[in-house]
Amino acid sequence: MSKLPELAHKLITEGRNFAAVATLMPDGSPQVSIVWIDSDGEHVILNTAEGRVKPKNLRRDPRVAVTVMNSENPYEQVMIRGRVVEMTHNGADAHIDRLAKKYLGVDKYPYRGPGEQRVIIKIAPDHIGVFG
Repeated sequence: MSKLPELAHKLITEGRNFAAVATLMPDGSPQVSIVWIDSDGEHVILNTAEGRVKPKNLRRDPRVAVTVMNSENPYEQVMIRGRVVEMTHNGADAHIDRLAKKYLGVDKYPYRGPGEQRVIIKIAPDHIGVFG
């Protein structure tokens, strides 16, 4: 897929819409987290910390599902199934600070734990459903 549909890109990058991200546990059961979300226009981008369930699950099995709902109109939503194409620490601290500005209106991410290592997760969509 080369470019996210207009509504998908809008829901991901504009406003403060949260995403539900589903990964697979080692036994195949789903694990869902509510996260901040970003996009470069082609990929869905998440930011998390090492040691959490999401990066562990995604390193083992890169398949992922993401749903983003318009916080002002929940009937407007995008559902994405895809796979992780990159996980990197490079730029992850600056990225979480940008997300903190978007979602909280602050310059620095205030919930960073001591010694926490942030990681950017880049997802290539395989299937996109847009409603609204």
